[in-house]
Order: sequence, then structure tokens, then C-alpha cells
Amino acid sequence: MEKNNLKGWLYLLPAALFLGFFLVYPLIDVFVYSFEEGYNSASQTYFGVGLYNYGYVLHDPYFLQAVKNTFLLVAITVPLSTCLALLISMGLSAIPRLQKLYQTIYFLPYVTNTLAVGLVFMILFKKTAYTDGLINLLINRFGGASVDFIDGPYWAKMFVLCFYTIWVVLPFKILILTSALASVNRDYYNAAKVDGTPAWRIFTRITLPMISPTVFYLVITGFIGAFKAYSDAVALFGTDLNAAGMNTIVGYVYDMLYGNSGGYPSYASAAAILLFAIVLTITCINLLVSKKHVHYS
Repeated sequence: MEKNNLKGWLYLLPAALFLGFFLVYPLIDVFVYSFEEGYNSASQTYFGVGLYNYGYVLHDPYFLQAVKNTFLLVAITVPLSTCLALLISMGLSAIPRLQKLYQTIYFLPYVTNTLAVGLVFMILFKKTAYTDGLINLLINRFGGASVDFIDGPYWAKMFVLCFYTIWVVLPFKILILTSALASVNRDYYNAAKVDGTPAWRIFTRITLPMISPTVFYLVITGFIGAFKAYSDAVALFGTDLNAAGMNTIVGYVYDMLYGNSGGYPSYASAAAILLFAIVLTITCINLLVSKKHVHYS
């Protein structure tokens, strides 16, 4: 028995070394950097240890704006994208003959370059000296006034960012949910139809409980992915996200390291640890909620 245990640990050793070197060690390193005040990456020196970096970050208006943007993005895109994906997946499940074709069509945005898609969205929404953009032309067609979605008011820019994010994440969720719906035992549906159960009750009492682990998985990964948002905002509003007022927490970390205000790894580390704490807290809350609402068959 002990020999088998030793063999098992030997099999796990390469993966453990990889995870330790590329995940655990960097996390510990960032945690240490976050407490080193005035750290200089060139000389590898600092003048003190304490909570100053966290205090600076938490009072930085750019960080507070990034937190606001990120939380709004998470609160809007995760529920909407999950609900839309569920509706589309149920529609696809109702047309089995063309299901594979539509799955492929819906999945295409997921394998398309993010920045390229962002440039297309920017062209659709951006007002220029020559045109107000296709979206504004449609708004004008229905009697509305043109809106500058890229350089205009905050709510317009947030709308574009949320719309783009939902469009990008939707294909993956549709693919996963379609597979989950296909795995539900049809005997439950047949029994419900024999009893004359209404469609809405079939959905709430059979479909949703049976696919709840998949929905929960998509919600968790959706929260984590939305909190890591950065490339989407860059694709739409350019690299100077602070000037546009559309920076995210990950964008703030990047700016502190390499951007115009870069060269401050201690501040970047403190912001990264705060992001880690936020994501960990949200994940733990979701895990607690899942114990009551997720049905594992």
C-alpha cells in the first residue's frame, strides 16, 4: 500500500513542481512585494515594510474607478450572458437537426481574435468626422439622437463594453449548456408530459435542477473571467484607459507595472492581492450559495 502511495506521489511530482513554480511561488512573491514600501526593481531595494502600498492603492482615484468599472461589468455581464446562453441553448435543443450547425455558428466569435473583434465594434459604435457609425445610423432611423459610444458619456461607454463582453463570452456558455441539456434523462420529461405538467414547471422543477451544476460552473468562471477583464477595454478604448475612465483592476495593475505611470511593482502587487481577495470572497460566497441551490445527481 505504501509503495502504491509513493508511486502516486511520483506521478504527481511533475505537476506539483510546475504548479509550485508558476503559481504558488509568484503568488507568495507578489504578496511579499505588496508590503515592501518604495521597492526599486532596478536595485532590488526598499525602505520599509508595512501597509502603505495598500493605503495608497485604496485611496488612488484611478483604482477606485477601476473597481467601480469592474464590479459593474461583473454585475451586468455574468447574469445576462448566462441567462441569454440558457435561452439560446434551449432553443437549439428544440431543433436537433440543425443543432450542430447553429452551435458552430454561435461558437465562431469565441475563436476570433479579441482585439480584431474589438476594432470592429469600435468602428460600429464610434463617431467620426465622416460618419456617426452604423449603430447611430440605426438609432437615427428610429428617430433617436446620435450617441458617442466610444468617447462620449460614461454610461454609453459602459454599455458598449458590457455588450462586447457578453458577445465574446456567450459562445462558450452556449456550447456548455447545450451539452448539459442534452445529458438530461428524457424519461423525466416524458413522465412530466404524461402528468400534464406545464412547460414552465418542467423547466423549473426538472431542467434547471438537473443542469444546475453546469450553470453554477459557468457563473463561477464568469465571475473570475469578468474580474480579469482588460483586453476587451483596450480593444474598444485604446491603451490609455485611465483617460477614458474605463480602466479595470487588471488594467490598473498593468499600468502600475508598464504603463505611463509604471515602475511601481509594490503598488501593482498590492492591487493584485486586493483583486485576489475580492475574487476569493466572491467564489466562497458562490460556493456557500451552491450548497442550497445546486443539485448533484
